[in-house]
Amino acid sequence: MDVVDEKRVARIRHLNDLLRCKGIGGEVMITAALDALGEVMVTRALREVAAFTDFNGGNDPHGERDCAALTVDGVRIMWKIDYYDRSLTFHSPDPSDPSLTARIMTVMLASDY
Repeated sequence: MDVVDEKRVARIRHLNDLLRCKGIGGEVMITAALDALGEVMVTRALREVAAFTDFNGGNDPHGERDCAALTVDGVRIMWKIDYYDRSLTFHSPDPSDPSLTARIMTVMLASDY
């Protein structure tokens, strides 16, 4: 990976971490199945997603921190961040540029995926 690509990936990773950890720079959605487990479980799941740090080649092959799975109170949870254009019609032309990208993180039961 050249320096330009490394900087681009580092920027994407930073933007994804802001959304995942602080809810900044995009929308956070939960699936109906996760919501059905109740407010306590949703709160725990969101906290665990925000605290997640076990990124590696198996769950983060592109280094963008855009997807992972974890277990919360015995329930397998998955989250992923998608990059859309600002109209939410197509993929973003450049996920490293927040002026061109609408980030949406979906937190779900692994079985939802």
